[in-house]
Amino acid sequence: MHEHLIIIGGVAAGTKAASKARRQNPELKITLYTAEKYISYSACGTPYYISGVIKDKNRLQVRTPEAFKEKENIDIKIEHNVTKIIPETNKVIVQNLQTQEEFEDEYTRLLIATGSHSFIPPIEGTGLNNVFKLKDIEDSMKIKQVTGSAKKAVIIGAGYIGLELAEALCENQIRTTIIEKEGQILKTIDPDLANQIKTYMEEEKGVKIILEDSVTSLKGDENGNLTHVLTQNGQSIEADFAVICIGVKPNIDLARDAGVLTGETGAIKVNKRMQTNLPNVYAAGDCAESVNRITGRPVWVPLGSTANKQGRVAAINITGGYAEFNGVLGSAVTKIFEYTASTSGINEKTAKEEDIDYELAIVSHKDKSGYMPDAREITIKLLAEKETGKLIGVQAVGKGDADKRVNVVATAITAGMTVSEFSQTDLTYAPPYSSAIDPLLIAAQILEKKLGDGISSISPQDLQKYLEEKKACCAVIDIRSPEEYKKWHLKYAQNVAPEELEKKVAENKPENLLICCDEGMTGYIASLKLKEKGCKNVTFIDGGINYLKNTPEFNKK
Repeated sequence: MHEHLIIIGGVAAGTKAASKARRQNPELKITLYTAEKYISYSACGTPYYISGVIKDKNRLQVRTPEAFKEKENIDIKIEHNVTKIIPETNKVIVQNLQTQEEFEDEYTRLLIATGSHSFIPPIEGTGLNNVFKLKDIEDSMKIKQVTGSAKKAVIIGAGYIGLELAEALCENQIRTTIIEKEGQILKTIDPDLANQIKTYMEEEKGVKIILEDSVTSLKGDENGNLTHVLTQNGQSIEADFAVICIGVKPNIDLARDAGVLTGETGAIKVNKRMQTNLPNVYAAGDCAESVNRITGRPVWVPLGSTANKQGRVAAINITGGYAEFNGVLGSAVTKIFEYTASTSGINEKTAKEEDIDYELAIVSHKDKSGYMPDAREITIKLLAEKETGKLIGVQAVGKGDADKRVNVVATAITAGMTVSEFSQTDLTYAPPYSSAIDPLLIAAQILEKKLGDGISSISPQDLQKYLEEKKACCAVIDIRSPEEYKKWHLKYAQNVAPEELEKKVAENKPENLLICCDEGMTGYIASLKLKEKGCKNVTFIDGGINYLKNTPEFNKK
């Protein structure tokens, strides 16, 4: 038979592979089967259709089946469900969902790009009329339909989609409650930064966020419509509708039934060329696992960016070329009202789990020159491995341009740069775009000093323990303005002007000294100067008081 590539799945990885395979081999027969009505669409864009930012749902669809056929001679069969793969004969069994007809098709190469599906918890009431998930265009259409009349909604889950959906619902004047079973929102970033976003959403946007609680049942009326959401901690929340955003799981049943091996993450196990254990069978996208570039361990990162790259690599290998997918850093970004939250590499939790000895720097700073009227605050957390000095992670949140800083660090991590090398990076500067020394480089310079000269700092998570242990022999000095000091300060802190700091320390000669400033940078510089003067046990607070106030340990104190 002639060379025939069959692709199962038509969102990111499947359609990307189809187009790349066509460019690689103009003569190849390519057939793509998908059970869905829509192909090549952006699931990540669905919250913006619900909010009204995107007026036409068709804008979410990059290309139609007709366009694929006309421009690339690729046969796209929508509403066609592949029910079985028979690797012994290189065949698949397909069901036409419109006619229920079943037929066989034969391949020489097969790409499994079946993606993922929403996880629906095994609780009462998930089948009620106005209980939704948000995974595809059709889901967003159903939610969009009820937003016109609904007044109250519950979102179950506080990941990327859940938080983006909260903004969309608030744009529709819907009072929104988020329920999350974990102790923080956005598990991909550390709790201190996540709590900053939580505080912002609650205090500035009126979103109610319930943590460390889980939904036990969904109650409806006699017509099967949701009325209340019940939780494990005994709460009963009125709701006109609910959206389950707990997360997704890889669609692997079809592959597993055919003998395709899955990895420790639960997704399909592939090598760097996206090959499975079966001959001529490849996998890519949300159904396939990847490797963390830093830890070397298998990971499952269901993102459209990853799916597109994997689909491209698979297509090159399928058509006789050679390409490798070398893994991911978990780079991600989300927009939450005016806030941006972005991350790449590993966070503190992962570093501890992997037993990586790390150092960090936290800087809160304006994203551009402070005198610019549109300058906005961002907080950057930068992590490096102590032994090698190599960058291993970055997180950035705030109302300013956080994501572009994360993209720069993602490139540096991929290149294996050390903090010392990175601190010399020649970044662009103009007042509308950055400060003269970009806040990212400020964080790198602080981190470099901490790694090289032993400049001591304390994280908000460890501060309470530090104060309790050192209170009998520690001077806590706040070098902010008297006005800022009066608004909020640490217990036992003395307010001392920066120009009086050296004199004060020389007079009192404290055994241990803790410096408090606004954003971390001033405390860092003060610590350097005091160390040069012979003060040994001086410590500053990572991120400063402005950052400290937003952490779970101190924001309620």
